[in-house]
Amino acid sequence: MNFKTIFKSFKNKDMRKRIFAVVGILVVYRFLAHIPVPLGDQTTFKQAIDNFINGTDFGGFINLISGGGLTNFSILLVGLSPYITASIVMQLLTKAIPRMEELNNDGEAGRRKISQWTRMLAVPLAVLQSIAYIYILFQELLAANTGGSVEVSFQSWALAVTSMTAGSIILMWLGELVTEQGIGNGISTIILCSIISSLPKTLTQFGVALFNTSAGTLSLFGWLELPVNPNMFWTILGLGAGLIVVLYILIKINEAQRIITINYAKRVHGNSAYGGIKSIMPIKLIAAGVVPVIFAVAFLSVPAFIGQLVLRADPTSVIAKNIVSWFTAPNANTYDSATGLQAKDFVYPTLYFILVVMFTYFYTSIVFNAQEIAENLQKQGGFIEGVRPGKQTEKYFNKVVNRLNLFGALALGIIAMLPYIVDYIFIATTNAPLGLSISGTGLLIVVTVALENMRQVNSRALMVTYDDYQ
Repeated sequence: MNFKTIFKSFKNKDMRKRIFAVVGILVVYRFLAHIPVPLGDQTTFKQAIDNFINGTDFGGFINLISGGGLTNFSILLVGLSPYITASIVMQLLTKAIPRMEELNNDGEAGRRKISQWTRMLAVPLAVLQSIAYIYILFQELLAANTGGSVEVSFQSWALAVTSMTAGSIILMWLGELVTEQGIGNGISTIILCSIISSLPKTLTQFGVALFNTSAGTLSLFGWLELPVNPNMFWTILGLGAGLIVVLYILIKINEAQRIITINYAKRVHGNSAYGGIKSIMPIKLIAAGVVPVIFAVAFLSVPAFIGQLVLRADPTSVIAKNIVSWFTAPNANTYDSATGLQAKDFVYPTLYFILVVMFTYFYTSIVFNAQEIAENLQKQGGFIEGVRPGKQTEKYFNKVVNRLNLFGALALGIIAMLPYIVDYIFIATTNAPLGLSISGTGLLIVVTVALENMRQVNSRALMVTYDDYQ
């Protein structure tokens, strides 16, 4: 990364215009994230929203992705999840339906058509998710018995669903505007901004706890007295050191790749000879990105959600209570200090880890088509040294990808489980979970998107400063 070139590119008017446009779009996005949904009394929904976020990991994940939209009960509550779901569905259909695969291979026109269908599919998904979220919050209101009025007319329901759907569509449009500026993927950048927006709240909480001297003050070297909580000081210092190590590992894992050398046979066409060159094909260690983690969270949220619905109908159901207990990891609000960690508390993290590994293999098989790559290489006269073109090349690619997936899936699963590992360590030492607001998944998204955006910024900076090197 050439930061000197990037800073030099700021002198270019077009570069400044693009950067200011992206910053302006992100400011508009954060402004929209604080516009409340026009539904009933906002204070009445506060307790229900807090229960939903703290009661399940799915609620916390949705709040993280929506940039606090769930906490604020804003019109961006649904966020980009309908568009992400529609994109995943279209990718699966593209691989499953030959006609759509042909359309995808037709070039830019075909891909634009599929993108248009993705946007159209995102609209009904946004409507369904808006209805589902409002229904869940109403169930939480009834369970919390806050004393506020929960009777809402059909017109208010329709207005709330319409505003939440419109918010999701506007957010999708803002993401595409960011992409058009050519300095990063818009959808990923908005998700990155959403995750980072939770940092000030976390830092404030740590700051309040750090300067709370009710447990005494910190004494260093026997003569230096600092007006800070000594326990919290060493906790923050340890977390900071651990965060640096985790970020370093995340960057290495995200950038890790296997380089395969591709040879091209020399050809003679008339009086011209071409070919006889070498190129490389990089295969990423985690080709699936963070999609397996998103799949795993969504999959594990279903049993807990069903269990909660059953408990609303029959509060005495033992099976429903067990399901909710098994599929909810202990956090600052659900942990019972009297009983400590139980065997059931390890069910959710264990299943989470297994599903992340399984979905990594599944999604990699979708995004990396060994047969198609082997056929394209054979048509272009490319081959791998010591491997015959065609079927043997396909088997070679599958073997390499499976070996990479073994380590990549395990690494991704451990990264996703980082918050639970940290919480269990704190439970064992302090008998209370720490409750991190940014999970291993959030850190992985931050690292992945930040590196990719920096690469695109660096490429555009090289483009606008090209004349300076002539």
